[in-house]
Amino acid sequence: MIRVLLADDQALVRAGFRALLDAEPDIEVVGEAGDGAHAVRLAGQTRPDVVLMDIRMPGVDGLTATRQIAGDPALSGVRVVVLTTFELDEYVGEALRGGAAGFLVKNTLPDELIRGVRVVAAGDGLLSPGITRRVIEQFAARTAAPAAPRLLAELTAREREVVALVGTGLSNDEIAARLVVSPATAKTHVSRAMVKLGARDRAQLVVFAYEAGLVRPGRLP
Repeated sequence: MIRVLLADDQALVRAGFRALLDAEPDIEVVGEAGDGAHAVRLAGQTRPDVVLMDIRMPGVDGLTATRQIAGDPALSGVRVVVLTTFELDEYVGEALRGGAAGFLVKNTLPDELIRGVRVVAAGDGLLSPGITRRVIEQFAARTAAPAAPRLLAELTAREREVVALVGTGLSNDEIAARLVVSPATAKTHVSRAMVKLGARDRAQLVVFAYEAGLVRPGRLP
């Protein structure tokens, strides 16, 4: 079972998500929180696989709660998916830097939400398909100075290439096809790069790829 925690200050939104997710045979909602502080406490108590985290909540907001969960070694297995709207695109980069495994727009289709929960629970990063490229390019345009050369130096030439492809949103199968290697080999390169960079998931590889200058805005395939 995939255990999910819902964090949103609107009870009706939580009720809708709960009804949708609990109807799936492999997903169970283990808790609901109306603010970020409560979400952090419940994450520690219930140890969910996935947290669906709203950004704007009273008191401790979703971005702060995401950083607290991602920064707690005891919660290393918890993946946070930030729920956003088009108006909140500017927060996506901060959420990814803070440790979010990805984001979904609140008006996403039910099937996409369910798929997203499963994808993140499996350890992959999630970037909502409809606005991924636009949001990533906006995020990249605002990034700070490139990451420390020391981190880049720890990657092999092939690992740098793979991280750059992850940064453009390609899956392991797509990376394998691009590099003419097996999917297992592509997955191994991704995993090794994550370990060397201390990345929790693919979403943080995307952040690194842009901050290190491996991918430039406007050059997505």
